[in-house]
Amino acid sequence: MERIQLKVEGMSCQHCVNSIEKAASELGAKAQVHLNEGRVEVEYDPATVKPEQIKEAIEEQGYEVTA
Repeated sequence: MERIQLKVEGMSCQHCVNSIEKAASELGAKAQVHLNEGRVEVEYDPATVKPEQIKEAIEEQGYEVTA
């Protein structure tokens, strides 16, 4: 398993947390959202999912991944 930290803009509430965690989960990854810091920590298996896919899934939920 590998871990990445993403800077995500537009998160403000529990609904945001749920949306991002669900999107990651559907890819087989586990996301931990840190609302106050505007970041998301994601643990994933590089054999099954790529960081670009994780970023895309978050952006599809309406958030902007900036780093």
